[in-house]
Parts: sequence; C-alpha cells; structure tokens
Amino acid sequence: MGSFNHYVIVKFKDGVEVEELIQGLEKMASEIDQVKSFEWGKDIESHEMLRQGFTHVFLMAFNGKEEFNAFQTHPNHVEFSGVFSPAIEKIVVLDFPSKLVKAPA
Repeated sequence: MGSFNHYVIVKFKDGVEVEELIQGLEKMASEIDQVKSFEWGKDIESHEMLRQGFTHVFLMAFNGKEEFNAFQTHPNHVEFSGVFSPAIEKIVVLDFPSKLVKAPA
C-alpha cells in the first residue's frame, strides 16, 4: 500500500496569529489516527517572485486514499477547518499518491 499525501501551501491574511493556528494544526494532526505523519515549514529562502506571497507549507501523509478520506470527514478536521480557512488569503492544495524513488537514509 502506497503513501497518500496532502500538501497545503498558504499565505495567511495580515494580522492572523499564525503561531496559534499552527499549534491548533499540530494538535489536530496528533489526535487523528489516520494521519501517519505531519510536518510543516515556513519559507526563508525563496525570492518573492518565486514565492508569490505564499509563506507556509503543511504536509500530511496517510497510509492510502481511504485513510485520507477518513481524515477529511473526521470531526476534529471539520471543526479545525472552520478556524483555519478564514485565516487564509491564498491557498494551494495538492492531494496525491506518492512514488518513493529514494528512501531516507
């Protein structure tokens, strides 16, 4: 069974308490069993022209599309989406099965 990934790339609205949102996202991900792994980062290197205003990326991995589907409808995810979505100015979401080419060392 392959991994299924959920990538969310965002630009938050001005004045948003980003740290608070990230803490909430970390809590939500840790409480939902279907989330196999969760990591996030903030861009510190890209030129603005390349970044296009996006600042943060959030990556979740699941043990397959069924696990991802269960996550999408999980009450904790639905509730947190109601807090997270209004804070976003721009967003890109990519959901895809991945093909491992080189395993971590």
